[in-house]
Amino acid sequence: MAWIQIRINANAENADLISDLLVEAGSASVTFIDGKDTPIYEPKIGTVQFWADTTVIGLFDANHDMDSVVALIQADESLTNELVYKIEQLEDKDWEREWMDNFHPIQFGEKLWICPSWRDIPDPTAVNVMLDPGLAFGTGTHATTALCLRWLESQDLTGKTVVDFGCGSGILGIAAIKLGAERMIGIDIDPQALEASLDNANRNGVADKLEVYLPENQPEFSADIVVANILAQPLRELHNVILGLLKPGGKIAMSGILEEQAQSVADVYAPFIALDDIAVEGDWTRVSGTKKA
Repeated sequence: MAWIQIRINANAENADLISDLLVEAGSASVTFIDGKDTPIYEPKIGTVQFWADTTVIGLFDANHDMDSVVALIQADESLTNELVYKIEQLEDKDWEREWMDNFHPIQFGEKLWICPSWRDIPDPTAVNVMLDPGLAFGTGTHATTALCLRWLESQDLTGKTVVDFGCGSGILGIAAIKLGAERMIGIDIDPQALEASLDNANRNGVADKLEVYLPENQPEFSADIVVANILAQPLRELHNVILGLLKPGGKIAMSGILEEQAQSVADVYAPFIALDDIAVEGDWTRVSGTKKA
């Protein structure tokens, strides 16, 4: 299918309104991107924060009447600035196939491989996790996931109970089972993440060792290992919840933390966790340690 898109210069005050107008005009999707490389790393939970210079992109069928789209937006009296926009064709690709073609097997540590479910296994003798992330985060290509996978690969997980807090695709928990864990508990606020975790567990033949829960439905338990690849702010705000999942002497690894945020996360956990050295990969870090008695 052929597509065209309109790119509109916006700001923090009018980006949401322009998005609504594009949807009203029949846009198949709307995307916001940073107009001038001023990233917002961590807005408050429950809020949507736009950049001072935001580009709003509306995607339309190539046969759509774009003059009517521009007219609808220009007619809104709330938009006081002159509308600056560009309409352009998109290359006609199978975008799902494009992504799949560029997702290759990745090795973590000495024995763990993450393999796309549609590719051949490079080393049948290794610990191989077959993955199809679906709509959930976690392929192993992001530094935060890689930091957690390498940490898991370095642990003795034999017979252990592992919690993946913010399980996404299930990649960390399934890797833990493949590395010897007896029981994995995935917790996520997104039902699609729970579905993706279950699908991937079935794909790997470990569904009998996996349990998934929304936070409000999770039972009480005490785990040997907790991994949490989310963001610094919820790691800080939910530290009592996360620590409550871990038994004394248990080990924890947390990522999704920018380098400049790592110390603030470590400071919150330091009274309860004997911390390891902070691991760094690019702009991202991992905070880990052992729960004190």
